[in-house]
Amino acid sequence: MKNNQTNYTEEHIKSLDWREHIRMRPGMYIGKLGDGSAPDDGIYILTKEVIDNSVDEFVMKAGKRINIHLDGNKMSVRDFGRGIPLGKLVDVVSKMNTGGKYDSRAFKKTVGLNGVGTKAVNALSEYFKVQAWRDGKTKYAIFKRGKLVEESEIIPSDEKTGTLVEFIPDPEIFPHYHFRTEHLEKLFKNYIYLNPGLSIYFNGVRYFSDNGLKDLLSEKIPEKDRLYPIIHLKGEDIEVALTHSRTQYSEVYYSFVNGQYTSQGGTHQSAFREAIVRTIRDFFGKNYDASDIRKSIVGAISIKVIEPVFESQTKTKLGSTEMGDGLPTVRTYVNEFVKRELDNYLHKHSETAEAIQQKIIEAEKERKELAGIRKIARERAKKVKLHNKKLRDCRVHLNDMKKERRLESSLFITEGDSASGSITKARDVETQAVFSLRGKPLNSYGMSKKIVYENEEFNLLQAALNIEEGLENLRYNQIIIATDADVDGMHIRLLLLTFFLQFFPELVRNGHLYILETPLFRVRNKQKTIYCYSEEEKQKAVEELSKGNQKPEITRFKGLGEISPDEFKHFIGKDIRLEPVVLDNEKSIEEILAFYMGKNTPDRQRFIIDNLKVELDLVEEAMN
Repeated sequence: MKNNQTNYTEEHIKSLDWREHIRMRPGMYIGKLGDGSAPDDGIYILTKEVIDNSVDEFVMKAGKRINIHLDGNKMSVRDFGRGIPLGKLVDVVSKMNTGGKYDSRAFKKTVGLNGVGTKAVNALSEYFKVQAWRDGKTKYAIFKRGKLVEESEIIPSDEKTGTLVEFIPDPEIFPHYHFRTEHLEKLFKNYIYLNPGLSIYFNGVRYFSDNGLKDLLSEKIPEKDRLYPIIHLKGEDIEVALTHSRTQYSEVYYSFVNGQYTSQGGTHQSAFREAIVRTIRDFFGKNYDASDIRKSIVGAISIKVIEPVFESQTKTKLGSTEMGDGLPTVRTYVNEFVKRELDNYLHKHSETAEAIQQKIIEAEKERKELAGIRKIARERAKKVKLHNKKLRDCRVHLNDMKKERRLESSLFITEGDSASGSITKARDVETQAVFSLRGKPLNSYGMSKKIVYENEEFNLLQAALNIEEGLENLRYNQIIIATDADVDGMHIRLLLLTFFLQFFPELVRNGHLYILETPLFRVRNKQKTIYCYSEEEKQKAVEELSKGNQKPEITRFKGLGEISPDEFKHFIGKDIRLEPVVLDNEKSIEEILAFYMGKNTPDRQRFIIDNLKVELDLVEEAMN
């Protein structure tokens, strides 16, 4: 009998150096790659890995300023800390298991304990430079994709002590990427909220905070949306802030460990939620339902843990149960602090206590009124799920073994059989799901949460996303509105945005909602096809393909259904273009909804059209 087994010998055993391993498996080190449209895309993780080291210098009381500059795709970070020891400059950024943070006496409560961060930036950059100033001397080294290409001698210098890192992410790893200022600003703000007194200058603009987490919540929730003044409590290794929102339904938390934003929460966030409920029950002497207490809460917690353990290299979820150094568990530490400090605060601020109790009573009343409707809605959603043609799920959620890949998953929300059919046929069935709307959704502006359960479309969409109880169990990391680039498509976008802003604004605030950009034109000749997303791109394509005597064929796509599945693969694959929906924190949700969905004047309508990137000539054509 013939042996078909592949030979397995010494030559099949490969040993990769540090650089090759990182480049072959970048996801192990920086999570997903992406093109920069999402706040957790790899280029921001690279940026963060570099800034983390500079912030750690501030934490060690060495340098109060960080200068950050973005020139095209070249990111520069200069701190004024102690500076990397010059004799180890190359090793620190190019040898695994090399770094100062293994000495916990020097870096007791920092984030980058694995010693990998800067090496990953080096390996995944087409250009990487590190320079340090220390003891009146300086040295620099330049790398290309992790390989040393230039190393200077140690020479005298009168510049201030510190470290400079410059890098350009490698387009071989991050194709078609570009940095988005709004995502970088959020990153910088998190740093200054967690490190009062630190100044970050980005392209000359200063980011600074005096009041830590209180400033964070002030920025996230406009004053008119707060039920009562922000409660701000600080301890030696813990800081918390919280209030209740007047306008949102779910609870929202911003949690941090040693200055790291843990977007997926963890043991500290769970303990914080538990401590709030326990303290308020004890304060009022009533066994209020936990969901009524936490409804509409917006909270933030920051703790410092010795040598924290995270559940992934990107450090988005704390796994540590211990504080370290003989301190109690994270759960006990947080509970005891909140119990003591929040209880004292409520005794001293009776108006805030009364506002909280009234909010709980209102939440309890609404919950009981909705109980019957919710039960019927859940049963209806379960029945529909058995024969659900509205949701074409992805394998990540159909296979329990793959649910750890939830952060890779996306849900396209579209309207019409032809559009949903094209996306469904073209999608990556592993990570991309499709939810099909039936016609235009209801305008939910000014309505109560009751409508989410009574309206079949909204109820099934909520069930598909699994967000009834908040974002903790959100099934898809990216929620993508995919509509036609015409007046009807624009209207559907606005109605969906209204739904999310009205009932689930935290989805938007946490960077989960996007608009799919699809080409408006196809320009082609016998040799080449170019897809164009604007009139300007179309004109350039026509010029390029009109060389000689050729006259290119121009096709205008008026709807998603006009794009064949084979073509659609290009637009929702690795070259996907997503426009993140970003809230203006200076305006309340109510102001935004009133502007978009209230009685609009022609000027407002034109503003909406312009800002949704719909070509005016397309709109006018659709109106005629």
